[in-house]
Amino acid sequence: MAPMSYLVIAYYLFTSLDHPEEEVAKHKEFFNNKDIKGRIYISSQGINGQMSASEEDGKLYMEWLLSNPLFKSVEFKIHTYHEHVFPRATVKLKAQLVALDVPVDLNMTGEYLSPQKWREMLEKKDENTILLDVRNDYEWQIGHFEGSELPVLEQFRHFPTYAKELKEKYDLKNTKVMMCCTGGIRCELYSALLKQEGFENVYQLHGGIIKYGLEEGTKKWKGRLFVFDDRLSIPISEEESSDIISECRHCGVKSDLYYNCANMDCNELFISCLDCAEKLQGCCSEECTAAPRVRAFQKETRPKPYRRKHLSEVAQNL
Repeated sequence: MAPMSYLVIAYYLFTSLDHPEEEVAKHKEFFNNKDIKGRIYISSQGINGQMSASEEDGKLYMEWLLSNPLFKSVEFKIHTYHEHVFPRATVKLKAQLVALDVPVDLNMTGEYLSPQKWREMLEKKDENTILLDVRNDYEWQIGHFEGSELPVLEQFRHFPTYAKELKEKYDLKNTKVMMCCTGGIRCELYSALLKQEGFENVYQLHGGIIKYGLEEGTKKWKGRLFVFDDRLSIPISEEESSDIISECRHCGVKSDLYYNCANMDCNELFISCLDCAEKLQGCCSEECTAAPRVRAFQKETRPKPYRRKHLSEVAQNL
């Protein structure tokens, strides 16, 4: 018997929903008796979903969602994997698809660039162009576009302040701002914020890094892509390999393995090689190995994340 293959599907759509709670109920009903696991967030602003599903049920879901006039323009990004990458199916009503806490005019989003146009613009990038990667530092650490800059922020709720600071450093009329994120949803809001602050030439990678990898491969990209599911990191292209650029925290050897610290009261996400992870029994430091609540270490070639609240919360920003 051939091994089971699962579709890993990511998508989002900003669209006005008068009764988002009804869409939540419809999703929960649809998922009954389906081989689907994932996280679906629905609000009055639209929908944001990541899931893994059997090929049959994944295709059924995509057809079902597109049949709803409210979601007929959803674009799906699809990978395949040998197992589910989520523990369960969760559908939640949210106040915001992306936590920002300030009003944003989505009619002012940056100009969409297809993966091909994005690559071409990267190849012509000059001193008047800045490339912003609006992901977290741990995402950027294992993979990013050549020449990208990472906003130094404690939380992305602080991006509005960062946008104001950025306009003091650059010429609003002549500076070209290229912006990318994992799936594209963050760029919708952050590019609009930059436009609201006066930047005239703002561009966003349509479909995010996921779509870029599917269509353009590893061109102008370094490393792997962090994802908020059991895989933790993946090559952006299933057809091409990419060098490892991140390093083990403990010994400095090249590694792209993420671990949650086995100390349950720490749980920090960090990069380690397999040897150091085994030596420290999955802990981020010697101090954590002596903590009173330490999970048993399991040696795995590709470790999976521990289930903790902060991981599920941060995944909302995909």
